[in-house]
Amino acid sequence: MQASEKLDAIILDKTGTITKGEPALTDVVVAQGSNQTEVLRLTASLERGSEHPLGGAIVKGADARGLKLSEAEGFAAIPGHGVSGRIDGREVLFGNAKLLRDRGIAIDMLQKDWERLAEEGKTPMYVGIDGKAAGLLAVADTVKPDSKAAIDALKALGIEVVMLTGDNERTGRAIARQVGIERVLAEVLPNDKAHEVQKLQLEGKAVGMVGDGVNDAPALAQADVGFAIGTGTDVAIEASDVTLIKGSLVGVVTAIEISRATMRNVRQNLWGAFGYNSLGIPVAMGCSTHS
Repeated sequence: MQASEKLDAIILDKTGTITKGEPALTDVVVAQGSNQTEVLRLTASLERGSEHPLGGAIVKGADARGLKLSEAEGFAAIPGHGVSGRIDGREVLFGNAKLLRDRGIAIDMLQKDWERLAEEGKTPMYVGIDGKAAGLLAVADTVKPDSKAAIDALKALGIEVVMLTGDNERTGRAIARQVGIERVLAEVLPNDKAHEVQKLQLEGKAVGMVGDGVNDAPALAQADVGFAIGTGTDVAIEASDVTLIKGSLVGVVTAIEISRATMRNVRQNLWGAFGYNSLGIPVAMGCSTHS
C-alpha cells in the first residue's frame, strides 16, 4: 500500500493494457509483381506456427477470406524481429525492417506505404518471398474505451505516465496520442522491458509497471510496484504486487487512490494518538502528583 502511494511514474505496456490486445488484419499492400492473395496466404501459412497475437490476426484474416493454408517447414522465430520458414517450397520472411535488411532484401519501394500505415496507428510488417520484398501486412489493435480517462486520472494524481511497446516509434506515438501520453518507449524487445523500468528508477523515481504477458513478468518484478492485469497470464500475476481483477486501467487508479487514502488515515491516526498522549500524559502525571 505504502509503495503505491509514493509512485512518481508508471509504465504501461501497450498491448493488453492500454489496448484490447486483440489485433486484426487491416491492410495487405504488395510490391509490384506480387499477388495480394498469394502474399497473404503464404504469410498466414507461416504464422500458423507462431504464438504471437499479431500472427493470430494474420491467420484469422486469411481464414476470413477463405484462403487454404499450407504447412510450414523449418519454421523459426527470431525474437524481436519476426519469423521465417518454407511454404510450398518458397522461402518466406515476415517481420520488421531489420529482419529483411539483415537478409539483404531491399525494402525502399515499400517505405511510403509503411509510413502511411504507421501514421494511422497500425503495425505494418514486411513480407519477403524468395529473397525479394513482396509486400506489407498491417494489423491494428483498438484502444480500450476507458484507457484515456484512466490515464488522465493518473496524470491528475501527479504521476508521469509512460507507454512501453515493441511497436516502431511512429506507430507507438500514434496510439499514445489517442490516450494523451507524451513519453513513449518504442521498439523495446521483450527481454529489455525490465531494463527500461530500471532506467526510470535510476532517474530517482519510484516506478510502477502495468502488464499482462509472460514477457512482462521481469519488468513487473523489477518495478517498485507491479500491477498485473487480471485477464493476463499466471506468470505476470505471480510476479506482480497488485492484481487487477478486471482488465481495466481504472483499477490502477483505484488502487493508488486507496493506498493514498489509507496512508493519509494512518498519518492522521498517528498524529491524533501523538496529540492525545501529549495532552493526556501531563494530565495523568498531574493527577498522580495531587493524589
